[in-house]
Amino acid sequence: MIKKLAKIKYLPNNFKIIEDGDHVICAVSGKKIKLEDLNYWSVESQEPYYSYKEAAIKRESN
Repeated sequence: MIKKLAKIKYLPNNFKIIEDGDHVICAVSGKKIKLEDLNYWSVESQEPYYSYKEAAIKRESN
């Protein structure tokens, strides 16, 4: 296990790993998200979200 923050390029239907790692940090909650569990992100903001709840919170705040 790498235990390192990954750098990701978020694309419309997937993401590309720019720098190896095993997790990213949710832009709303600050929770660690394992890359295999990453399902929610914003292409426009280039931000990951822990779940649909954090994604909705971010969307409502804009």
